[in-house]
Amino acid sequence: MDKQAWGKLHEELTGKGVTLVAVSKKKPASDIKELYDLGQRHFGENYVQELVEKQAVLPADIHWHYIGHLQTNKVKEIAPFVHLIHAVDSFKLLAEINKQAVKNSRTIDVLLQMYIADEDTKFGMDEGEIKVLLSEYEAQKDTLTNVRICGLMGMSTFTDDQAKVRAEFVRMRTFFKQLTGTTFAGRPEFAICSMGMSADYETAIEEGSTMVRIGRMLFGSRG
Repeated sequence: MDKQAWGKLHEELTGKGVTLVAVSKKKPASDIKELYDLGQRHFGENYVQELVEKQAVLPADIHWHYIGHLQTNKVKEIAPFVHLIHAVDSFKLLAEINKQAVKNSRTIDVLLQMYIADEDTKFGMDEGEIKVLLSEYEAQKDTLTNVRICGLMGMSTFTDDQAKVRAEFVRMRTFFKQLTGTTFAGRPEFAICSMGMSADYETAIEEGSTMVRIGRMLFGSRG
């Protein structure tokens, strides 16, 4: 646990209005509690079972972010408490989140995952696929009252080519701005442009990120 790194990051990002999500996957609850005691409240997890187990033993006011690829049959396990689901990549998943939110008498906030990387291993939708999903959402929004689309999430290519990474962030920010002026015009909840991790968060913020997901800088390597 690097408390000094957290303090520096927290101060830097707070000053820029950027939310810091501490990615705590594969780290023990004790490490999360250390960061919590310093003042960190947003934590991101990639695996449903691990998230459920940690949520049960850690403070109730933690904002849990589910940042991994989510299967529809797993939504019900995190629906009672999840703060934000980052990786919605199909209308089917969106509808299931709404269904489980209804069962838990709450509204669940989500981000649509945009595919911006040049890597087959990453999930997400391109601009056209997101527009199709949004068309379906608009057509059925009267029945999707318990899920709220709050923005986009994207992951850049894992590369040392920073020009390439920057171009991918610019592409996402441009599309995000387009949506704020069209489909989501007049909807203040659509305000999150989540991009940037330990290796590229500075570039992401320069290109308009409002939320970054940082793990290695805070918790060290996961082995």
